[in-house]
Amino acid sequence: MASSNELVINSTQSGCRIALLRDKNLIEFHHEENANKFNVGDIYLGTVKKVVPGLNAAFIDIGYEKDAFLHYLDLGAQFSSLNKFTKLVLGGKNPSYDLANFKREPDINKFGKINQVLTKNQKILVQIAKEPISTKGPRLSCELSLAGRYIVLVPFSDAVNVSKKITSSEERKRLVRLISSIKPPNFGVIIRTVAENKDVAELDRDLRNLVDKWKQGIKTLRKAKPRDKIIGEISRVTTLLRDVLNESFDSVIVDDKVMYEELREFTKEIAPGKEKIVKLYNGKSKIFENYGIEKQLKTLFGKSVSLPNGSGYLIIEHTEALHVIDVNSGNKSAEESNQESTALKTNLEAAKEIARQLQLRDMGGIIVIDFIDMRKAENKRMVFDKMKEFMKNDRSKYTVLPLSKFGLMQITRQRVRPELNIVTTELCPVCGGSGKIAPSILIADQVERDLDFLLTKQNEKNITISLHPYLYAYFTKGIPSKRLRWFFKYFKNIKLIQDSSLPITEYIFTNKMGEQIELKA
Repeated sequence: MASSNELVINSTQSGCRIALLRDKNLIEFHHEENANKFNVGDIYLGTVKKVVPGLNAAFIDIGYEKDAFLHYLDLGAQFSSLNKFTKLVLGGKNPSYDLANFKREPDINKFGKINQVLTKNQKILVQIAKEPISTKGPRLSCELSLAGRYIVLVPFSDAVNVSKKITSSEERKRLVRLISSIKPPNFGVIIRTVAENKDVAELDRDLRNLVDKWKQGIKTLRKAKPRDKIIGEISRVTTLLRDVLNESFDSVIVDDKVMYEELREFTKEIAPGKEKIVKLYNGKSKIFENYGIEKQLKTLFGKSVSLPNGSGYLIIEHTEALHVIDVNSGNKSAEESNQESTALKTNLEAAKEIARQLQLRDMGGIIVIDFIDMRKAENKRMVFDKMKEFMKNDRSKYTVLPLSKFGLMQITRQRVRPELNIVTTELCPVCGGSGKIAPSILIADQVERDLDFLLTKQNEKNITISLHPYLYAYFTKGIPSKRLRWFFKYFKNIKLIQDSSLPITEYIFTNKMGEQIELKA
């Protein structure tokens, strides 16, 4: 039975939260801020600030607080052609946008030096390969590429390459033949895995969209100033939708009308006929609450992560250099008589959860996993094979090494965005983390006092209170419930909403417009 995929999008004041569910289980989570610039794929007009021959690299100003890093190996073989084209456009010349009559320059020397091709204050087109992470600025590349649904367009190249995941030699030849016949000159193409068995009309439409995107970018470049964004990658939501949309993708649920319309249009453009899967959420409870995502976020991002059926748990530690994951057996493992089979069973459960955690938290760099010791070589091999199988749906580049004789597995995983970390611990509702009993134990009384003040002193109407499920239960259970008593006291119906994203000590009053109500002194 095919697994179901759902994309659930919660619009917030600062941006949006995006959850990808597979069979109702959270496998990817993204938090996109409106103010977030410098996304992977964005193309900027940069200025060379410093050339460092010792590193064979240069630092480029693209408007970030720290200069971005560009290594010689990331210039790309066709850098001279890109540089020539950029100078022509900035100089007011009119080279053809589609590169039809553009004469390409020879490839640069693979083993050359950075000071042979770049000089201080030079203007160059650069693309963000890695977003700013920790104390580092963005990592750049001059091998420009525009990603579509089925193909990736590479200016100043003529090569047609096919994803290694398409294994059929006949299909590979068919795709190369098709793309070679429709692609414009001086544009290379990388054929993505999802292009397998697609007809020429769909591939051609994707190609045309990318060529149009390139043309619009070059028009922007004509009037651009240094630090300007020339071609912007689409938003995180649409990027994710473009990359994961396939036959088993059943629904995209969004709680914002404007975003709903945008996503319908985008889906119609990249996959005509599939726009019906985009749905607007109109439920009474919050969208993440309704789909059980808030609860999963709370349980999945802690230092300790439980494995299914009580078979064990993971301890995930983050250091500056690498990530360490320790696999521990649980209480139920004592029931098993054979220690080797117990270790194997727990390790396989752990491998499945670890593959999910790497994708969920977007953990990158070096990951070291300390599995429970096993003696049999075939069991170690099975854990290694299963780990590769569980990670095959991961869209990041990765390498998995077999278990060492100490029972350690090493994984390297590409990270292009800052790792996602969600604080899952809450302050003690009694002491507020101080270790002393504080008035926060009287939180229910505080809610009632604030409600009375809003209704009698501020004359507020149509009040909604968002609060922790425990408080919600306290006010709604019993006959008569506290909420019913409020109705008889104030003759107003007070709406309560469960929100497990709130700590038990916090609550929010909103009006009928959904705006937060502040208590005026």
